[in-house]
Amino acid sequence: MLDDVNFIRDENGLDHDGGETTARAVEGPPDESQILDAYSRAVIGAVDLVGPAVVHIQVAGAAAGGESDRDRQSPGGPSRGGSGSGVVVAPDGLILTNSHVVHDAGAISISTQDGRRLPARLLGDDPDTDLALIRVDAAVTLPAAKLGDSRQLKVGQLVVAIGNPLGFECTVTAGVVSGLGRSLRARSGRLIDDVIQTDASLNPGNSGGPLVTSAGEVVGINTAVIMGAQGICFAVAGNTARFVLGHLIRHGRVRRSGIGIAGQHAPILRRVARFHGLDQESGVRVAGLEPGGPAVRAGLEVGDILVAIDGKAVGGVDDLVRMLTEDRVGRPTELAILRRTELKRLSVVPMERPQRS
Repeated sequence: MLDDVNFIRDENGLDHDGGETTARAVEGPPDESQILDAYSRAVIGAVDLVGPAVVHIQVAGAAAGGESDRDRQSPGGPSRGGSGSGVVVAPDGLILTNSHVVHDAGAISISTQDGRRLPARLLGDDPDTDLALIRVDAAVTLPAAKLGDSRQLKVGQLVVAIGNPLGFECTVTAGVVSGLGRSLRARSGRLIDDVIQTDASLNPGNSGGPLVTSAGEVVGINTAVIMGAQGICFAVAGNTARFVLGHLIRHGRVRRSGIGIAGQHAPILRRVARFHGLDQESGVRVAGLEPGGPAVRAGLEVGDILVAIDGKAVGGVDDLVRMLTEDRVGRPTELAILRRTELKRLSVVPMERPQRS
């Protein structure tokens, strides 16, 4: 009988049952201090790797768009300047930041963590993604950060937002990826796609700074916070930044195509959609035409509803803008339009769209 067995524990914590010895597993709650230490080490490691590459950007000029509104506006007076953050992406002084920080700036300077203040110039900016590239106007070698693959991010993953609002040391906030594939309206009116949502809050002056993984890779450029909505911040994805960076280095801008129309969202009558086999409820109504533009040459008319480009459905203006990419410039493209109740197909040759402020 089990009751007749006498268990004796020795000084080593082992139970004896008459000769055979078995180790007794002792389980307890996880050590919270160890978990917090691991979290802290991850954040500290990321900051040690990327922090030296984060710079403070000071801009001057009447049209400066930096983030520090208190610095930019004087009561009853003209704009004086603004500031933000940026991240060095090449040791010779290439720095990624936000377009709204440096757009139309009259003069730009950067401050590094080691106290250097250096002049810089704008190489190019892209208001449609709120990204810009500046270069230090001096023979320098700066610590540079590595751009990571933002496609590898997972919801719930630890991320660190780093900025340099004061010019001598970085500020850090940590959080997790709250959402992926978000869209955010740029100041140009265009939707920025593939935006990262995070609860790593942005301090004043941190716009243009990097969003970093625990491995020290830049996976986003911090761009916006929704005021009044605590804990909702956004960063332009690192892969978008990589794409824009290449274009800005080569061309000083990002080339996109246009067809020369002013468009507005328009519903499609259900019976008309069923008759023509359209799997959509809306399209883009042509509200205006650029004189002599591609749409005029193709035969579009005011009132036409654009429903597809090269066989892909266009449900609204954002779809249209998203589809008019650089590779369509100068290439014949098929448009499907509804003219009253008739479905027509036209060929248009998009042109390069002028960059909007």
